[in-house]
Amino acid sequence: MKTKIDSKDRYVIIMAGGRGERFWPVSREKTPKQLVSIIGKKSFLQEAVDRVLPLVPIKNIIIITNAVQAPEVRRQLPKLPKQNVIAEPIGRDTCAAVALGAAIVGQRSINAVMAVLPADHVIPEEKKFQQVLADSFDLAARGQVIVTIGIKPTEPATGYGYIRTGNVLPPPQGVKKYKTTFFKAEQFVEKPYFDKAVEYVNSGQYRWNAGMFIWSFVTVTQGLEKHQPELAAACQRWFKVAGTPKLEKVLAKEYPVIKKVSIDYALMEHAQNVVVADGSFEWDDLGSWTALARHIKPDAEGNCAQADFIHVDAARNVIYDARTKNRTPIAIVGLRDSIYVQTDDAVLIAHKSQAQKIKDLVKKLSEDKNYKKLV
Repeated sequence: MKTKIDSKDRYVIIMAGGRGERFWPVSREKTPKQLVSIIGKKSFLQEAVDRVLPLVPIKNIIIITNAVQAPEVRRQLPKLPKQNVIAEPIGRDTCAAVALGAAIVGQRSINAVMAVLPADHVIPEEKKFQQVLADSFDLAARGQVIVTIGIKPTEPATGYGYIRTGNVLPPPQGVKKYKTTFFKAEQFVEKPYFDKAVEYVNSGQYRWNAGMFIWSFVTVTQGLEKHQPELAAACQRWFKVAGTPKLEKVLAKEYPVIKKVSIDYALMEHAQNVVVADGSFEWDDLGSWTALARHIKPDAEGNCAQADFIHVDAARNVIYDARTKNRTPIAIVGLRDSIYVQTDDAVLIAHKSQAQKIKDLVKKLSEDKNYKKLV
């Protein structure tokens, strides 16, 4: 069994290639949700990097994005080495990104332990998160386990996948008890219907699947070899050219034919060595404009506004003004349960119950030559 890892062998891979379509018109292809400041002054990506810096040196933070977003990623993270921003030639879901990240990290250290984290989460309780991540790094370094951070559900949400947890696991032999509780992962389950979600929350056995994973280079590559041999073979090829200019050419040739599959389907649901770290910290993946209401103090009628906003008989609306210059008051009469978002070149008005359909709207805009520039 391995001893405690040195921080130089800790790596963080941040997935930052999404388009954030449900946050249109603020989120665009070149500046998606993770690269804009919706809450606070920093972008979600900048906050994601700041959050892990106490645990990992900046030279060990890798951002996986795409060619369109890479220049803005580099601009926002000037202290990050330029070669640590990796642009995928084409989106191939999370398993390809994991294989690519593993190849790059493994080339730097075959003793590496890496965390794979999304770029667009809201985690107000940073110290609690850092404790869970530090314990997960330690456990993943000592044994051949895949660690996933599961979030304690606060409501019967139907927009998340769930993980059913089994027995609490004792710490490895000779290791002081962790502050984090670890469970055996029994089952990954799809996004449930509401009644099933209520059942999951009431049982106390389930955690939200937040898409945060920690594993050693050896463990993840062995997992890919067992369950996704094609991607494992690609990872080996990329490993050989990682850290050289050849990588970009190899990816340009190979990426378009790589199987498009999520890491959950490809590996997590099949692996028998998955452990769930109890994520008992405040967390939100801020998936749509309606979720923003959880982070803006409402007025007496339940309107959550980040704008110069005045109303008569309006209730439970989300109002967001992204304009920085020439802001004008937004005046609303009688509107309820709606989303109103204003940018310099577009306005979105939607019913809160239809927030998921904003993705369909973005698709429609992209197909119309008059509006394509707004995507």
